[in-house]
Amino acid sequence: MPILEVEHICKSFHQTEVLKDISFSLEKGQAVSIIGSSGSGKTTLLRCLNFLETPDQGIIRVNSETLFDANDPSTRIESAIRKKRLHFGLVFQSFHLFPQYTALENTMLATELLAKERPDYKAKKKDIHEEIRAQAEALLAQMGLENRMDNYPHQLSGGQCQRVAIARALALKPDILCFDEPTSALDPELTGEVLRVIRNLADGNTTMVIVTHEMAFARDVANHIIFMDDGVIVEQGAPSQIFGHPAEERTRQFLSGYMGTGHF
Repeated sequence: MPILEVEHICKSFHQTEVLKDISFSLEKGQAVSIIGSSGSGKTTLLRCLNFLETPDQGIIRVNSETLFDANDPSTRIESAIRKKRLHFGLVFQSFHLFPQYTALENTMLATELLAKERPDYKAKKKDIHEEIRAQAEALLAQMGLENRMDNYPHQLSGGQCQRVAIARALALKPDILCFDEPTSALDPELTGEVLRVIRNLADGNTTMVIVTHEMAFARDVANHIIFMDDGVIVEQGAPSQIFGHPAEERTRQFLSGYMGTGHF
């Protein structure tokens, strides 16, 4: 049974169709890499999955629960959107850390805000806080930042900030972790450290959707590849198929641009 089912998602901005009948599924513990040229609709697809954008058409299911159905008005209720987002964790291109908070505080913040909605929060505030802190410390240690927990974002490198952002996303225990070009804002020498973290997550069977221009990484870390162009899925399949024997001419043209470069 797929953990994520996306059926016939369409999205337009004004008169421009950005997503055209997008359908795919994802198994628990699987990593899918979405590749394609800039402007092909990859980021818009991620934003629709995280309910930062509302699809015009289509269905999104997680664990067989329908989170969104364009034909069902009850799934469009704004008050339910935040809970739907909790199924997904999103790591942005440029970190979006709060500059006034330390790495540890950034990692704890969303979890603590959510905990305040618990009926037992006032009675168990101290215990809940300590539990959230211990979890955040463990996640930052997993990111290799055990000695940077009290540093503010301006005291961290870009790669370290991105690793804090990954820890923050993981803190909410999402069903699916999404990455939107997680290395695009980094210097080349910092890219490797973030990719290693994501690779370790994949090795640990974290369910992930990864939008990336790093072709070698996409090929090596993913179980499934989706190639998008002009708002449609041109081709999808196993990495060995897409990178070794692409069936579509457009896929071959796209990948040929990476042959012989440092990206592939």
